[in-house]
Amino acid sequence: MLRLTKKADYALMALKYLAEHQDANALSAKDIAEAYHIPHQLLAKILQKLAKVGLVKSHAGMNGGYALAKDPRRISAFEVIFAIDGPLFITSCFTHEGNCDLTNSCTIKEPLARVNETISSVLKNIHISDLVEEGRTPMARRLVTIRSATGEKILQAF
Repeated sequence: MLRLTKKADYALMALKYLAEHQDANALSAKDIAEAYHIPHQLLAKILQKLAKVGLVKSHAGMNGGYALAKDPRRISAFEVIFAIDGPLFITSCFTHEGNCDLTNSCTIKEPLARVNETISSVLKNIHISDLVEEGRTPMARRLVTIRSATGEKILQAF
């Protein structure tokens, strides 16, 4: 099962919160952590990581904190997850170290690569602004269908 790490989940929650409060100059990690009952120190580290990759801006000083560095319509869920967890791989076939030992004899490598690409594509098309909008209105369901090379439906989910 594909599952986000807690850190990636917390990062998405924090960016959603920052998008909802864009009128504030900056919000502290403590404020965000308290809003979602997230461990403050962990969230502070996550926000620092997001600042390093340019998704949030860090403001020092007494009224300092964090703010979005870009429009929430330009920050994808994929970017956030990649910034926190690194490359997304749903199987051990594909890793940052290359392919597994069974690559030459594997019969499912290509279909799994397509699944991985489809999931990545879906995440690239979900933006922080979508998370804000879904919080204000009944959540719009997104139907995702993954098909084999022959057109056979492999997976369909909302």
